[in-house]
Amino acid sequence: MNTVIPLRAEASGCAKPEVLQERGQREVFCGLTGIVWLHRKIQDAFFLIVGSRTCAHLVQSAAGVMIFAEPRFATAIMEERDLAGLVDAHEELDRVVTRLLERRSDIRTLFLVGSCPSEVIKLDLARAAERLNGRFAPRTRVLNYSGSGIETTFTQGEDACLAALVPTLPVATGKAPGLVVVGALADVVEDQFARLFAAIGLPHVQFLPARRSDAMPAVGPDTRYLLAQPFLADTARALERRGARRIAAPFPLGAEGTMQWLQAAAAAFGIDAAVVERATAASRERATAALARHRALLQGKRIFFFPDSQLEPPLARFLSRELGMVLTEVGTPYLHREHLAEELALLPEGVRLSEGQHLDRQLDRCRAERPDLVVCGLGLANPLEAEGFTTKWAIELVFSPIHGFEQAGDLAELFARPLRRRSLLATPAVNAVKAA
Repeated sequence: MNTVIPLRAEASGCAKPEVLQERGQREVFCGLTGIVWLHRKIQDAFFLIVGSRTCAHLVQSAAGVMIFAEPRFATAIMEERDLAGLVDAHEELDRVVTRLLERRSDIRTLFLVGSCPSEVIKLDLARAAERLNGRFAPRTRVLNYSGSGIETTFTQGEDACLAALVPTLPVATGKAPGLVVVGALADVVEDQFARLFAAIGLPHVQFLPARRSDAMPAVGPDTRYLLAQPFLADTARALERRGARRIAAPFPLGAEGTMQWLQAAAAAFGIDAAVVERATAASRERATAALARHRALLQGKRIFFFPDSQLEPPLARFLSRELGMVLTEVGTPYLHREHLAEELALLPEGVRLSEGQHLDRQLDRCRAERPDLVVCGLGLANPLEAEGFTTKWAIELVFSPIHGFEQAGDLAELFARPLRRRSLLATPAVNAVKAA
C-alpha cells in the first residue's frame, strides 16, 4: 500500500516535499554488479563471488572481460550438491581460496562476496573470512560482504564493500584533522579532485577506496569525510562508529553541485569561500561552456525517473537547475533524508518524489505523464521504447565518469544522446529508407 510521508527540509526550493512511499513489484539489478567498477578501482584486490553459474554469467557479461584476460574477480560456483548440503561448503571454499592465492600471489585483499544462493543456504561467509584471514594474513587480508540482490538495489554492493573495509582502516594519529572522500570514483576524476583540493588549501585529502590496499585512508575522531556517492549509508555509519564526522553537502554532479561540494569541504576546514572561487574559476568556466552546448536540446524537456541507483535526486537537481529540464517524477529506491537534505532543498517546489517501487503503479503514472525522456533500468527500457518512449539506461550513469567540473558536459550528453537519437530516427529520410 502506498503512503505519502511529508519530508522536513529547511529550504527555499523544495521546502516541504511529500514523498510517496511505495511497496510492491520491483525491477532491480543485483548488488554483485558493483564488482564491475570496484575490481578496477582497488588494483590489488580480488572479488570471489560465492554463488551460482548465473552469478558468474552476470558479472562476466557486465564487465566485458576478454577470455584471455586476468580479471580480479571470479565465482566459486555452487553446484547442486552444495545447495543440497551433501558436501561441506566451508571445506570446498577453503580449497578454492587456497588454489586462488597460490596462483595469484599479487592479491593483497580478498573479498568473499555473498550472493542470493549462498545466503539462501545460510553459508556463513563472515566465519569463513575470519578463518581464512587467520591463515593468509598478513600477506592477504580476507574480508566478506553481501552482494545479494534480495531486498537491495545494485549500488548497495559498493556500500557493503566499503563498509566491510572501514573496520580495517588504520587509526589516524596526527593532530591535524584529515579529509576523506568516500565513494569509488574513476581514477581521472579522483586525480582532478585531488588537484582542486590542493589548490584550495587541502593537499592531503585521501580517498576511500584507495587504489591499493596499503594506501587506504586512516580514520579517527578528527577525521572529516565527504560523500561522493549518495548510496553509502552503511559506510557512513561505519565511519561514524570510528569517530569520523560527515561534511553535509550536495553531491559533485554538474558545475553547481561540484562547486557547493568543494565549498562545504573548504568551510569545514576554515578556508575562505573566495579561495575556492579563485581556485575553481577555470574549471567552472569550462563546465559552463560544456553545459551550454546541450541546454538548447534539453531545456523544457520532461523527464521521469524510475527508482534504480539512489543517484536520482542529485541527477534531478542537476538536470532541473543547470539544464532546465522539467521533473515529472523522481523515483529512488531509498531516500536517505539526512544525506540528501541539501539536494532536496535545491529541487523545484512541488516535485513528485517516490521512494521504493511499485512497478505497475509507476508505469501507469509514466504513461499518463508521457515524458520526453524516461530514466530506467535495463529491464524496462526495451518495453518502454516499444511503446514509443525515449529511454536512458540508469546503470550507464553509474558506470560512466560523471562527477566534477570536467565531466559536467559528458553527464549532460548522456541525457541528450537518446533524445538526439529519437530525433534522427524520426526524420523523413530515415523513414523513407525504412519503408524501402
